[in-house]
Amino acid sequence: MLLYLLSYLAGALTIMSPCILPILPFAFARAGKPFLSHGLPMLAGMTVMFAGMAVLVSVGGQWAVGANDVGRGVALVLLALFGLTLVFPSLADRMTRPLVQLGGRWAQSAHGDSGWRGSLALGAATGLLWAPCAGPILGLVLTGAALKGGGLATGVLLLAYGLGAATSLALALVVGGKVYGAMKRSLGFGEKVRQVLGLVVLAAVAVIALGLDTGVLTKLSAASTNRIEQGLLERFGIARKPASSADGLGDEGANPGFNGATLWLNGAPLTAADLKGKVVLVDFWTYTCINCLRTLPYVKGWADKYKQAGLMVVGVHTPEFAFEKDPTNVRDAVKRLGVTYPVALDNNYAIWKAFNNEYWPAEYLIDAQGRIRAHMFGEGDDAAFEKLIQKVLAENGASAVPGGTVQGMDNGIEAERSGQEQSPETYVGYARAQGFSSTPAVKQDTAETYALGGLQADGWGLEGRWTVGAENARLEQAGGGIAYRFQARDLHLVLGPAAGGKPVRFRVTIDGHAPGADHGVDTDAQGNGVVTDNRLYQLLRLKDGAGDHSFMITFLDPGVEAFAFTFG
Repeated sequence: MLLYLLSYLAGALTIMSPCILPILPFAFARAGKPFLSHGLPMLAGMTVMFAGMAVLVSVGGQWAVGANDVGRGVALVLLALFGLTLVFPSLADRMTRPLVQLGGRWAQSAHGDSGWRGSLALGAATGLLWAPCAGPILGLVLTGAALKGGGLATGVLLLAYGLGAATSLALALVVGGKVYGAMKRSLGFGEKVRQVLGLVVLAAVAVIALGLDTGVLTKLSAASTNRIEQGLLERFGIARKPASSADGLGDEGANPGFNGATLWLNGAPLTAADLKGKVVLVDFWTYTCINCLRTLPYVKGWADKYKQAGLMVVGVHTPEFAFEKDPTNVRDAVKRLGVTYPVALDNNYAIWKAFNNEYWPAEYLIDAQGRIRAHMFGEGDDAAFEKLIQKVLAENGASAVPGGTVQGMDNGIEAERSGQEQSPETYVGYARAQGFSSTPAVKQDTAETYALGGLQADGWGLEGRWTVGAENARLEQAGGGIAYRFQARDLHLVLGPAAGGKPVRFRVTIDGHAPGADHGVDTDAQGNGVVTDNRLYQLLRLKDGAGDHSFMITFLDPGVEAFAFTFG
């Protein structure tokens, strides 16, 4: 219930975002009409259409994206007709072609006194065109839809987001209606005001048609609202990877087991029945997740430390990116990271769904009777959670359970997070991207040459010729790069080599200079590195801690694939 409320609040905050500007003219075109018969239907149409199309595009694949593009084109034509009939009221009467005449009737009814149906249609068209600046809360909702599929819950969350935006616009409409009425009474030229509104509507259509709503306006960073949203998520403990406090033992239900695993590494398949009588720790992870990698030293430490006391650790590798479904990639990562306990590959999210899990990493502690006694989501409460492991082992009759706590890493990719304010995880593929600041706007699944502009805080962009897909961006010509204005101690980027595993050389800079002592484990002091396989690369570790900096990575060879930035 809390997430629905937060989605509503995030939608309401969009009135402060630059991405709301292109649709304001369509809303204010209703300002001079009765709210219940014109403004309310318009906002209802916008909300329902936005929520429906957002669910469809997030889970429906490329065909849904194409259908949405067609719908946007039709909406632009209809709204352009609407604007023209506001400027030239007699235009609709002179339209003679059947299709245009139909559009003219629609547009004229939309600004007529009895046009609630037209207002509803106007709202639906606006909902097709609205591209909100996706903040952390909307990103959380769309990520869940993309990973686990759409459904009633996703639809209601998006509807709540749209209702929040509609509430803000409704208040603006009520105020705007009073201003409009006062202008008509005092100035006596309501027709001129309507014509000005028509010109503004046409200007908004042009802005959207040129892609400026998702290009230039997103450069006017909505960082202030993003920070508010992120603060709300962290305050209520439902950020994408929250650090959940392990506050004691309970009974969270039976171990659902591991049915649906596509492959097992480091041992034979296991079932819940096989594990009865043993204390089990289930670790949900994926090998490019920085939070998982920072938790891994603890999990491996617990597996070794408490093995003789009866603890069995089972890893569940649930992929985030397509290449993480490749058993060879996972097998190589397991070997490279020194994971020796059994690992179930959960490529179809079967185990994830059975546990009703939502986070990477997530730890579930199961007692000898097969009951889930505690969990830990995210990172940061490792010491407290280890005390619970000791307690459950003692309950199971283990003698001489080791005391103390396992210590994390202080260097390398697996080193503990800095604890300082940092930029958010940022995806490069268009399905979950936010903060993109290059021109032109992203061309989905099409090769395009991009140019960098000025970056705001937490903004990023592409330079050179790239093809941006739903999950990643692929460089088509050598010399292209990615820039990010970040705040963190560590900067990581999930990268993959060119087709056929061909290595790709790169060079990084920070604030225009070679990193020197601030280089990461995958770069040298001059900023040089090579992408050899699909994994997370640590490119920077700032010796003086987190700060506000500009990062640039330039690829000397074509074909590299970039997936996501993470920070520490």
